Formats: sequence, C-alpha cells, structure tokens
Amino acid sequence: MSFELRASRIIRQLITLKPAAIKKSTTLNRIKDALLGVAIGDALGVPVEFRSRSDIQKNPVTDMRGYGTYNVPAGTWSDDSSLTFCLAEALTQNFDLNVIGENFVQWLRHNYWTAHGVVFDVGITTRAAINNVAAGTPPEFAGGLYEDENGNGSLMRILPLVFHIKNKAIDERYQFTKLVSSITHGHIRSVIACFYYLEFARLLLDNEDKFSIYKRLKTDIPEFLNKLSINPKEVSLFDSLLKADIYELPAESIYSSGYVLHTLKASIWCLLTTDTYKDAVLKAVNLGEDTDTTAAVTGGLAGLLYGYENIPATWLALLARRTDIEDLAGRVAVKL
Repeated sequence: MSFELRASRIIRQLITLKPAAIKKSTTLNRIKDALLGVAIGDALGVPVEFRSRSDIQKNPVTDMRGYGTYNVPAGTWSDDSSLTFCLAEALTQNFDLNVIGENFVQWLRHNYWTAHGVVFDVGITTRAAINNVAAGTPPEFAGGLYEDENGNGSLMRILPLVFHIKNKAIDERYQFTKLVSSITHGHIRSVIACFYYLEFARLLLDNEDKFSIYKRLKTDIPEFLNKLSINPKEVSLFDSLLKADIYELPAESIYSSGYVLHTLKASIWCLLTTDTYKDAVLKAVNLGEDTDTTAAVTGGLAGLLYGYENIPATWLALLARRTDIEDLAGRVAVKL
C-alpha cells in the first residue's frame, strides 16, 4: 500500500471518529504520559538512591541500570510509582479517600501494586501515616502535621489526581489536593508543593509552553494562597519558584534530598533546563541523594510535556509491569 493511500485511509478514519472517541483516545495517551513518565524516572533512580552527587558524577547515569542500592533488576520502580498507581487505581472508581487510603494499606502490608511482589522502600512519615489508616484513622487526618514531616512522600504520588480535578474550579482543585496529600503528609508546606505541581501539570495538559506556565503560576499561585490567608512565611519558602527564575540557577544551588521543597524545586529546574524527556530525568537522577523520587516527580511532568512515545524505547522495554501500567491507564481513561 502506498504512503498516499495509507495517509488517506487514516484521515478518513479520523474524520469518521466520534468526538467522544477522539477525546477518550487523547485522554488515554495523556494518562500513559503521566504514569509511564513517573515510573521510568523512578526506575532510573532506584539503583543509585542515597548516593551523593559527587559520587554519581564519577560514573553518571546515562541509561537504565539494574541492581545497585536495592539489588533489583533494571526497570524496577519503587514506592514512588507504587503509590502513584494505588492512587490511579482508586480513580478508576468514584472518588473516595477511603479507597485511596485502603489501597495504600494493601501496598504496605500486602505488596499491592509493587514491581516484583515486595515493598523495598518506604519513607518514615509515609509508613506511620499508612499504619494510622490501617488502625482506623480517617485518611484525611492520617498524615503528619509537623514541620519535620515534610518529606516528598505525597508529592511523589500525587500526579494522577490531575485527571480528576483538571476541569474543576481552583478552590476545588486545592481542596482535593489537600485531602489526597494529607493521607500521608498534612502539613501546609507539603500541600502547597503538591498544589503547585498539579497546577503545572494541569497546564501541560492544555499544551501550554513550559516557560509560559512557570510565569503564569508566579501570579496564580500567590493570589490564590493569599485568599486562603495561608501563613506568608510558608508561601515565602516557594520564592525561588514564585518570585525568581529558578532555571537560571546553577546546579550547585539545586538540592535533591527527600525534603519536599528540594524535590519540587529540583523537578521544575530539571524540566526547564532540558529539552527532552531523557535529558530531564537523567539530569534529575544525576543530582544524587533521593534519586528515584526526584526523577519520578520530574518524569511525570516531562512525560506530560513530551509524551510517552518520546521516552526511549529501550527504557520502556525494560520497565517492570509495563502492560499492567498501560491497562491501568486505560481503566482510568474509561472512568473519566
């Protein structure tokens, strides 16, 4: 069949598609962008988690590796992706915080949505919160509320929520974000970090330019938080995102620990200082320390920006449970 004939047939098929079918197909691809984007970034970082930046620089990560920190095969993702998938799984039903919380319990205690049937990484605050849920605490009150409980455990898993809230008013988007973050991390700092991240993701879904989004959020986020009368000192912690141009900072000014602000800022920096999915996530991994989470959070946004089809095929081929992840994306798309 000639190229012209194939092209003509494809065009006729697109013309005859009903609007709902086109929308569903587009939604499915966007969910794949997000879920695969998170999982690939996570899997790239797992083998070198906890290694210092200077140590990694001796042998930078340039491809998917196996073993290392946790002695697991290449393509293995960790708690970042597991809890992301637990949230996405809950969104295949009507929104219910109790279902999300129960999925987290099933993950921690029964290896639900793990890469190879075992939980091998979990944060202290996350573990405590999930145990609270298992003991009967309502999920919205289970997460840590103290300042020293601002790890990146809710930020790393929050991305699927964007598909549920993207068409809601900003106050509703914030309230849903607060609820879902608070299952494990209830402090306002973690909530704001998740809110900023999802607002960035939502605008990527609208195909806005990444720098235009960054500029827009400098106005939108402070204006909204001011209306909520949130402590200005908390908001000021985000000044490098809301008042400055973080992409102008050198790598030495970007931190990559498990602190939620470090992870958020590093992910936005990696996204804005690269031009491909591959470069964004590798830059995140090579920052060192909490490599899997920094790359997972970066990867979620980069997946939405560039599309899962631009993730290196060799990486996707190695990804644990790829078929299951794509099936999950399809079930979320059907619900939406």
